[in-house]
This record gives sequence, structure tokens and C-alpha cells, in this order.
Amino acid sequence: MSNPLVMKSGGGLIAVGLAALMLWAGPAAAQDPERMDQVVRRAVDQGEFTGSVLVVRDGEVLLDRGYGLANREWNIANDGETKFRLASVSKQFTAVAVMLLVQQGQVDLDAPVKTYLTDAPATWDAVTVRHLLNHTSGVPNFTGFDDYQALKTLPTTVDGLIARFRDRPLDFQPGERWSYSNSAYVLATAIIERVSGRTYADFVVENLFRPLDMADSGYDRHETILPRRASGYSPDTDGVVNADYVDMSVPQGAGALYSTTHDLRQWEDGLFGGRLLNAASMAELTRPGLDDYALGLFVKPSGDGQVISHTGGIEGFNTYMGRDTGRAITVVALSNLNSPSVGKLGGDLMTLAQGGDVTLPEERRAVAIAPETLAEYEGDYALAPTFVLTVSVADGQLTVQATGQGRNILGAEGADAFFTQGIDARIVFTRDAAGQVTGLVLHQNGRQMPAPKR
Repeated sequence: MSNPLVMKSGGGLIAVGLAALMLWAGPAAAQDPERMDQVVRRAVDQGEFTGSVLVVRDGEVLLDRGYGLANREWNIANDGETKFRLASVSKQFTAVAVMLLVQQGQVDLDAPVKTYLTDAPATWDAVTVRHLLNHTSGVPNFTGFDDYQALKTLPTTVDGLIARFRDRPLDFQPGERWSYSNSAYVLATAIIERVSGRTYADFVVENLFRPLDMADSGYDRHETILPRRASGYSPDTDGVVNADYVDMSVPQGAGALYSTTHDLRQWEDGLFGGRLLNAASMAELTRPGLDDYALGLFVKPSGDGQVISHTGGIEGFNTYMGRDTGRAITVVALSNLNSPSVGKLGGDLMTLAQGGDVTLPEERRAVAIAPETLAEYEGDYALAPTFVLTVSVADGQLTVQATGQGRNILGAEGADAFFTQGIDARIVFTRDAAGQVTGLVLHQNGRQMPAPKR
């Protein structure tokens, strides 16, 4: 298991510190476009975001702005027409493409993969199409292989990609657990192509983008002259650099599409407005399984509806797109600067659009906690077998230190809830029925990570 507090980006590893849960003490006007803009601009000022943002509620545009530069060398600004690589936000388009074939009776979600990929190895006999789309297939993730960094710059084909992982054993039996796999979406790409007789790129344009008038969306290719395409950047010790190169034949249906914030509004309105899939297919697409993952989408309850979302990350780009179905809210945040915080930014904008509050780190205020209470939190909390948060009291202050990282002071915001001083972070401790501290929940960039106490 990889370190959950580290994000791979642009071929390198970026340490992102500890958790990010919001302190709900500061005032933030609900659905206030100025507050939304303030939250985005803070991310820009912190070097965590440059890109385009769109927030729409009930058909009303609350925020539609570009931030920073689409091209730093030519000083060209981002806006709603700038084209960004979507990275794994692409997966929902692949899932919808499969569901179109299901509607047409050409694909069965619960049929084995070898029904459509007849040369599939025997180890995949129990792997179904559904397993691919909800990340329960057990097919190992090729982007996590040791040779990925060396191979990501080389042109390839769908069959060439499959050859990289087809002879490896499954990580687990299909359906046994959830594990994110780009390989699974390469296989989904292959199924779409073999069943439809069209290339994946042509299929999504003809069946998804064109019907929804998404003229600024498609399959990204390095060699194509693409007007208004953003250049991708990554942080570096000396500032910002051009992102590592990745040949776009590698991501395929797992992450190779591009679009704009304006086109993605068309997508959300069209998809949830029933213009592509019928009610039964939409129910299949958005039914959450293990780890709240449906088919190419995370699905979580929210008010009278659900928040259906996904994030993405590829060299030079990080993305977020979410839909609150109960309130008809769409949030899109597309960044051409690698940062793991884009998902959190999108989540914050969703919270504000829903009428909730978001507190920025500088707005946090600590409250006093009795020394004997602080001592109750001391101990080791395992996020992973080899990655531990050590909580201790030093000089009257509660501190936390992650494996291989420096120590951070925790400020109390209330009972069992703390934020890390100097880092956009928060930790909430959990107790059993007897009141004993048994673990903590660490929230980072929109993720919630429980850690039991050892």
C-alpha cells in the first residue's frame, strides 16, 4: 500500500503533509460567489491551483472564472474555454460509453470480460465488465508498476497496454475488495472498441460529445494542433516547471480525454437530464458499491440526493467534477498545475454551493484543552502497516508526527477535533462506548482516512 499522504504527480512524489478537514468556526456566506472566489484565490496564492472553475446551481451560474495562466511562456490566461486534460475524470465517460452499449443489448455488465475479449487469459475468467468499471476486478494497476515511468513516454496501443499486465496474477479475487485500477479501464476501452467497431476516440465523440454539443472535448493527442489547449505544469523546488511528458496513447479510457468547464456543464446537464442514458442505465451507473464507488464515479448521500463526483491527476493537470443531484449543483475545477488539493478545492466549492461553510486555515482559532485530556490522545495510529501517525504531548501542546515527516502542533477546535498549525489540516479522534480513544480520522484533500490506535 502506498503512502496515503503522498501523491504521485509529474513523475515525482509530492509530500502533502497531514489531513485537511475544515474547522467550521469561520463565517462563510452560503452560495456567495465572492466567498467562492476568495477560496479559489487562496489556493492560487498558495501555489496549489491555476485553472478554470465553474459553479452552477439550478441553472444559475454562481462562479465562472479562470485563474492564472494557460501558458506561462506566452502569458495566456485561463478561462472557461481553455481545454484541460481531464485525467481520471475521463473514467465516467468510458463508463457511460459502456452503458450505452448495455442499453443497445451489445454488452452485459455481468458477463465475463472474455465474452468480448476472447483472447483474455484464464486468470480473468471470473472478471466481469462490472468488476472493471467499479474497480473490483483485481486486475493489477499498470501505472503502479516499477517500469511505468520508463514506459509512459512511449507510444503504444490498447493491445500493447494490455500486454503489460495480462500475464500477471490478479491482486485479489474479483469482487472481493476495491482497488483502483487504470488497467481495468484500458480493458473497458478495448471492449468498447471491439463491440462497436469504432476507435474509443471516435466512439466518445460520436455518441457522447456530439449529441451534447460538446465541441471543445475529445481525446487528447500530443501531435494534434489544438487551439486553446492549456500547457501542464508541476511544482518544483525552484518554483514551477513544465510537467513531465506522457504519451497520450497510454491513458486511453482511463484518463486521455480533454474538455473545458463550459463543455463539462453540458455533460452534467445532459447526463443527469436523461439525454444519453435511460433511467435504468442511470441507476446502474450511479449505484454505489465498495468504497462508495459506482461505475466511473464516487457516489455519496447528500441531503435529498447524492453528490456524484470524481477527481483526476495526470502529468501537469489535476481535476474535479461533482454533481449534487438533489440541488442541481454542478462544480468543475480544472487545473493545469499539479496539486493534490484540487479535489479538496472542488469539495469546498460544492459545500459553499450547498449553503455550507468553509473556513480557511488563517481563520482558525484554537480553544484550550485540559492537559489530562490531551494525554488521552497520545499513541500511535496506523494509516497503513508501515505508515503511522504518532501523537504526543510536548511542552503542554499536542503534536503529531507522520512516518518520515516532521512534527506538527495540533490546535484544538473542540472536543476530539484538532487542526494542524501551519498546514491546511485537521484530525478528529474517535472513542468507543466507554469513552476510550480508539482511533482517528484523517481528512486530506477531500479524502477521509481512518487510523486505528495501536
